[in-house]
Amino acid sequence: METIYYDKSIELLHKVSTPKGFLASAENTSNYQRVWARDGVICGLAALASDDHKLIETFKKTLETLAENQHEIGTIPSNVLVSNDKTEVSYGGLAGRVDAVTWFVIGVCQFAYHTNDDSFVLQYKNEIEKALKLLDAWEFNNKHLMYVPLSGNWADEYITDGYVLYDQLLRIWALKSYNYFVKSDSISNKIKTITKQVEVNFLPNAIGEKFHERAYNELIFQEYLPCSFSPSGYKTQFDAFANSLAALMGIGTNETHEKIINHAYDLASSTKLGLVPAFWPPIFKSDEHWNLLKDNCKYEFRNFPYQFHNGGSWSMVNGFFGLALVSKSQKDKAETILRQINEANALVDFSFYENFNTNTSEPNGVPFCAWSAAAAILVHQALYKNFKIVF
Repeated sequence: METIYYDKSIELLHKVSTPKGFLASAENTSNYQRVWARDGVICGLAALASDDHKLIETFKKTLETLAENQHEIGTIPSNVLVSNDKTEVSYGGLAGRVDAVTWFVIGVCQFAYHTNDDSFVLQYKNEIEKALKLLDAWEFNNKHLMYVPLSGNWADEYITDGYVLYDQLLRIWALKSYNYFVKSDSISNKIKTITKQVEVNFLPNAIGEKFHERAYNELIFQEYLPCSFSPSGYKTQFDAFANSLAALMGIGTNETHEKIINHAYDLASSTKLGLVPAFWPPIFKSDEHWNLLKDNCKYEFRNFPYQFHNGGSWSMVNGFFGLALVSKSQKDKAETILRQINEANALVDFSFYENFNTNTSEPNGVPFCAWSAAAAILVHQALYKNFKIVF
């Protein structure tokens, strides 16, 4: 076990630590020099795993910054720019970011759990409950699954929309995290109801009333859960992040988890990088959803086949896949994924690139990306220090 990779990952998190929280990158590029909700919480989970007190304090500052800038209706900022001159708050670009809300709730509760500080949840009880109420409103039809706009989460230039699996799972995780402290019967019932709806609408041969019966019956299920569905039908790309969360959270049966794990690992093993792509297969110009993909960008198009969200490989996503492997006692495979994450992060003198072209293995996106380092820390500590995120 070489420690240089772990040490370099910790070093990068220290570089992006500020008095207001974790920045997304140490590179002074566009809006990455901001405190982000999802990036900050994922880095915060790595901070908790590391048991580095300075990093844990930065995580606390991250959550404080997000809470201070919560919108009056409950929205958590996608990101916050804090400088000596001004504070700029963004709740999203072309669409609002649903997952900023859930990551915030998860972050506060995971911080409190791992630091044995229940008072931290009590301190942000109003912010959390306002956020959870907003998630209820985003169901729109009061049928227990949130409706997520195109561009409404971390895959903000991809094609997922409507009832997006990733966002439903984060909501369950957020509710479970909060309910660990408040032990509410109504929240317990809501968790059961949402989980049932996810299983009925995303798992094959599920018994229960479907949201979109006709589309469900026409769907050819694969060895994994589809990424989203909407009134126009299902989108069936493999979402590695969402499926890793499903395995981690125990959604479906053990057979479901085994199929997901095997599919993801085989896919990762077939690539030059040895990493599982974020979404697969790539969308090409001849495919049905190409126009939806190519127009979903505010500045420049980045989702060429095998790149970015369109079949690109992310260390961050592989971090959660690695955690799923550890949770299923597949240590050898988890060690392999960790080795591949470390090798990817080490390219170009430890540049910790945001993502990679799965076809060529060339780096893409922003260098010195904090959550690429966080991925390595999380899997390393899960493997060798028995660190466990609470799901």
